[in-house]
Amino acid sequence: MAFIPTLDLAHWTKGTPEQRKQFAADLGKAYTDIGFVTITNHGFTDEMQAKLYSEVETFFGQDTRTKRKYEIASLAGQRGYTSFGREHAKGIPAKDLKEFWQVGQPEPAYNGPEYHDNVHVDERPDFAPTCVQAYQQLEGIGLDMLSAIATYLELDPDYFQPWVKGGNSILRAIHYPPITEDPGDSVRAGQHEDINLITLLMGASAEGLEVLNKQGQWVGITAIPGALVVNVGDMLQ
Repeated sequence: MAFIPTLDLAHWTKGTPEQRKQFAADLGKAYTDIGFVTITNHGFTDEMQAKLYSEVETFFGQDTRTKRKYEIASLAGQRGYTSFGREHAKGIPAKDLKEFWQVGQPEPAYNGPEYHDNVHVDERPDFAPTCVQAYQQLEGIGLDMLSAIATYLELDPDYFQPWVKGGNSILRAIHYPPITEDPGDSVRAGQHEDINLITLLMGASAEGLEVLNKQGQWVGITAIPGALVVNVGDMLQ
């Protein structure tokens, strides 16, 4: 973990003026040098994570036919289910060895008609509400991070708020099923850049996540338990 700095988000959300200033400076340096940071004391509770993981695990444990009921072509994968092997990284033809579910804002009418409604799962009535609850908690953490980034950039701490309030952020729950046959050129997720402002990665405590450093080396990243890995995307790069 020496490659990615670990910062205490409570120093920003509950800290003294000196702690907030130092947090913003450390965050800005990490994003300038690396593009990634690990945060602790972020406020996403163990209870919420356990509840989310339980619902997600149960959903993905259903048979393929049931899951594909919620793969709705008109939503283009922006909401609901995307089946195994359907997605691939930009410029890489090999399919990713994963399936996933996506959740967005719970009140699309507030955001505008261009945003899709979330998909509800008949077999799991608590699944969608749990995902939305987790989404809202994580969105709040993201807003805290953007506020610190704005401060580092010598902007008003609320600079990003009008641009992201009610925006099209997405919570993606990913399942990587066991590989039972030769995957060929496919990997779990092909190398890619994130196109958004920032990404919050939960569950990066397992091996597999790699970051390309400025020396052209791929470095494996494993976060400490309970921490979130937060990286900047193309919109901030």
